[in-house]
Amino acid sequence: MGLTLEKKQKKITEKKRNALSGYLFISPFYLLFAVFGLFPILFSFYIGFFRWDGLSDMEFAGLHNFQYILNDELFWKSLSNTLIIGIMGTAPQLVIGILLAYALNATFLKYKNVFRIMIFLPYVTSIVAVAIVFSVIFSNQPHGLINSVFGLFGMDPVVWNRSEWGAKIAIATMIFWRWLGYNTLIYLAGMQSIPGHLYEAARLEGASIFQQLRYITIPMLKPFILFTVFTATVGALQVFAEPMIFSGYRPEGMTVVLYLYREGFHNNYFGTAAATSLVLFFIIIVFTAVNMFLTSRIGQQSKRRARV
Repeated sequence: MGLTLEKKQKKITEKKRNALSGYLFISPFYLLFAVFGLFPILFSFYIGFFRWDGLSDMEFAGLHNFQYILNDELFWKSLSNTLIIGIMGTAPQLVIGILLAYALNATFLKYKNVFRIMIFLPYVTSIVAVAIVFSVIFSNQPHGLINSVFGLFGMDPVVWNRSEWGAKIAIATMIFWRWLGYNTLIYLAGMQSIPGHLYEAARLEGASIFQQLRYITIPMLKPFILFTVFTATVGALQVFAEPMIFSGYRPEGMTVVLYLYREGFHNNYFGTAAATSLVLFFIIIVFTAVNMFLTSRIGQQSKRRARV
């Protein structure tokens, strides 16, 4: 009896040691997340109800910061800009990404790896570098690239960063160019998981490329499409670097995150900035809930069709 108890105690101590060593190995991540992730989130919730300029004492303001935001026309302007830029920048890239992935997955295409690297390069390029390059392309000067092309057709130059739709088009183009390759590779990975005999059977039945894309590729890519729609939606709501470098604090290209940054680090109204982050947080939750609802509905419909 004494030996068995000693063995059990040794096993328990060994399990504790193994568990402790495992926790020690993963502890750096959780410590860094607690300091640089969890604490800022909780602190933002806290200071959202206070007036604070970052240096003086905090003054409790209740819901005043939220009332100020909801009554500020610039906030609603930035929210509408975010939604419009998001739709203009993400919807085309999802459609073109599927077409590019289909072309890269074609059997007759040579040097596939070269084309894949070229398409993916914009994603790994610095956002600041991308914004600076496109600021030159969409320059307000007559000798800018786009304005030069307009000049060839006798059109007047456009002041892009001060134009209502010019700023949105320029920022949406940056987003489109940068994220197109990322979504293309996701779709390409999904297409490579589709059984090849489905395409062979479709060819034998005389299906065209468009019919194969419509009835085989897109239905089989539904999980990947839903994933990219979700990530693109969340990313579009958090656009910051492109409008910051291209148009600055001008209302024509201001997004919600840029409005937040302006309130916190330009006007030193950290309470208002925190309140804006909380409003954006709940907006993202709403979009996420809608996305999950649509995803579950589509998944249920696909299961019913499979049973039938």
